[in-house]
Amino acid sequence: MRYEKLGRTDLTVSVVCQGTWSVATKDIFWDGQDRGDSLAAIRAGLDAGVNFFDTAPAYGNGESEEILGEALGLRRREVVVATKVPPTDLEPDKLRQSCERSLRALRSDYIDLLQIHWPSKTLPLEPTWRTLEALQREGKVRHIGVSNFGTSFLGVLAQLGRAESNQLPYSLLWRAVEFAIQPLCVANKMSILCYSPLAQGLLTGKFRTADEVPEKRARTRLFSASRKMTRHGEAGFEQETFAVLAGIRRVADDLGQPMGRVALAWLLAQPGVTSAIVGARNATQAVENVAAADLCLDADVIARLAGITEPLKQKLGSNADPWEHISRMERP
Repeated sequence: MRYEKLGRTDLTVSVVCQGTWSVATKDIFWDGQDRGDSLAAIRAGLDAGVNFFDTAPAYGNGESEEILGEALGLRRREVVVATKVPPTDLEPDKLRQSCERSLRALRSDYIDLLQIHWPSKTLPLEPTWRTLEALQREGKVRHIGVSNFGTSFLGVLAQLGRAESNQLPYSLLWRAVEFAIQPLCVANKMSILCYSPLAQGLLTGKFRTADEVPEKRARTRLFSASRKMTRHGEAGFEQETFAVLAGIRRVADDLGQPMGRVALAWLLAQPGVTSAIVGARNATQAVENVAAADLCLDADVIARLAGITEPLKQKLGSNADPWEHISRMERP
């Protein structure tokens, strides 16, 4: 495992961060998850060198936090735990209540990284930020981060204080952050934490056509608005997406490496990226995810993969929101 510094903090985190959305047994997007498998996945990741875990109250209505707290047990102080404040809880009193619920669920007296899950377009940021700073002074929060903050919200934030990280959707299939958000994070030494780094399984190569993708995973702007669970109203880029996936698969085959491992290795080589947040529903998946940290791609392979995916990047444009036609990451 490789480790990198989180922002300007004194925390060193594994470049593979284990995401815990999929460990929640009651979340509507993950059918048939077994709690025992979830606990085993977290412990296997920990044993394999993962010291960074990401969760949120929204994942299974708090169940993800509870499972993570149980799995870590007495090893809690060995790891960096990141959780979030939902957009519905950004008012100061609600934010404090959300923090306390997370602490109880995690069985911890502090949160290493507390992130604003989504920015609010209706509430001013300052009262939220000052409350986060107060929680930091009280020792309940070690560091503050954000998630899904585009350039306009980052501009507002720059007048208030410092976030150590910005959690963003970033993968070989979703490179919209590269237009403007990534350069701003790099300039401010703000760690980029990449969610959906495997595009909810697309980059593992397990699906050969759009019709094979379960409808709960076919929700992004890559897919046609005719798919049941989409809400973006766009035509999508299904043909282009699967042509790109075929090209990535050829590169992986040439390297003799699993496609998902190659996709993660490419992402970890990008400017500003500190960790890729990868979910694991069982111990086997957790161990496989860790292997990506040891794969270093040559510069020509990195360039080849970028070239394969560049046309799709240009078609999707600079809207970094995977699900909405109008970005929730930017102020109107």
